[in-house]
Amino acid sequence: MNDKRILVVDDETDLLEMVKSIFTRAGFTQILTASSGEAALKMCEEQEPDMMILDVMMPGMDGFAALKELRKTSKIPVLMLTARGEAEDKFVGFENGADDYLLKPFLPKELLFRVQAILKRVYPEKERKVFFEAATVDLEKAIVQRSGENISLTAKEFQLFEKLYENQGRIVTTGALCQAICGDFWQGYESTLATHIRHLREKIEENPSKPVALVTIKGIGYRLNIKGVQT
Repeated sequence: MNDKRILVVDDETDLLEMVKSIFTRAGFTQILTASSGEAALKMCEEQEPDMMILDVMMPGMDGFAALKELRKTSKIPVLMLTARGEAEDKFVGFENGADDYLLKPFLPKELLFRVQAILKRVYPEKERKVFFEAATVDLEKAIVQRSGENISLTAKEFQLFEKLYENQGRIVTTGALCQAICGDFWQGYESTLATHIRHLREKIEENPSKPVALVTIKGIGYRLNIKGVQT
C-alpha cells in the first residue's frame, strides 16, 4: 500500500508538512500536497492520485465544494479533515462522497490507521506468495507453508524478509537490514540480526546449514534467491 499516491490538501503549510512527514516516516513514497481546493482539482487531473486527504475549512473553494466537484469525474477515496465537530459537517461530507472523516487535532497513528483502512478496502492486494524449494512464504498472512504446516513469522523475521524480498537477487548490506528492523539507531544489532537470519533459514531452507535461498555474502550482507512469485 505504501506505493499509493496520496494528495494532502490544506491551506495550513505547517499541517501539510506534518502530514507529509507522518506518511514519509511510515514508508509512503508518493505524497503530494495542495493548499487550496482549486489546486487540488488541478492536481487530480495532472497527477491522478490514489487517495485524497481533504481539509474542509479553506479560503475560496472549501473542502465540501472541492469534493462535490471532484465527484463529477473521479471516484478516488477521500478522507475529510476539519477542526469542527458538528454532526452536520459529517453529513455534508458523506453526502458529497467522502469515505471517512477525521477531526483536528488528530494523533499520527489515527490518521495512518484511517488511511490504511481506506486503501485496503478500495485497493485490495492480490495474494502474494514467494516460492522456495522447501517452503512457501505467504506475505499477506506472514506465515511459512512447509510440508502441510503453517509456521508463523515473528514481526522481526517478517520485517527482515520483506527487506530482502524487496531487493530479491541483490545484495542487502548488514547495515541496511539492521536499519530496516531497528530504525536509525541500529549499531550493535548485528549479532541479533544473525540470530534472526538463522531462525528465518530454519523456516525456509531445506538445509539451513547449507542455505541456497538466503545466502550470506561474506563481509557485506545477504541475498535472497527465489523461484517465483504468485500474484
